[in-house]
Amino acid sequence: MKNYILIILSLTLLSCNNQKEISSVDFKNWSKRHLAINTKDSLEYGKSYLSVYSQIYSISEHKTHSLTAMVSIRNTSDTDTIYLLKAEYYDTKGKSVHSYFDKTIFLAPLETTEIIIDEVEKNGETGSNFIFEWKIPKDCPEPLFEGIMNSTKGQQGLSFSTQSKRIK
Repeated sequence: MKNYILIILSLTLLSCNNQKEISSVDFKNWSKRHLAINTKDSLEYGKSYLSVYSQIYSISEHKTHSLTAMVSIRNTSDTDTIYLLKAEYYDTKGKSVHSYFDKTIFLAPLETTEIIIDEVEKNGETGSNFIFEWKIPKDCPEPLFEGIMNSTKGQQGLSFSTQSKRIK
């Protein structure tokens, strides 16, 4: 009898679900990428808009399906370092959800980094988006911002992507 209680207790403890850490809040240690840029440098300023979807409608407008969103931030130059001034995540109503870094960060030539919005993150809703502000050297190709959204349940899978649009 004592062995049965011990087995049941062990199985109960093993089946406990630990709370999952949400990576979208602190996915990267951005402080390792901080770099002060000289204001006298002749860098071109730009601003890009990227739509991402943390939820989409399913069956009707009254039911939503949550998605994981990967925001891919790419330096498309094979020779120049680029500088990101801001990556701000907004919800459907245009309210800021999260700012990812508060100082300028850099991406080396052809380097890529990501921001992950976990499937359990509900703040963005169906119309979430990012605004990126950046600086690049003269004649350098613009950075590329892409959103890759996906979800899998059982044997069903859903995925699609979006690309940024320069707005300034």
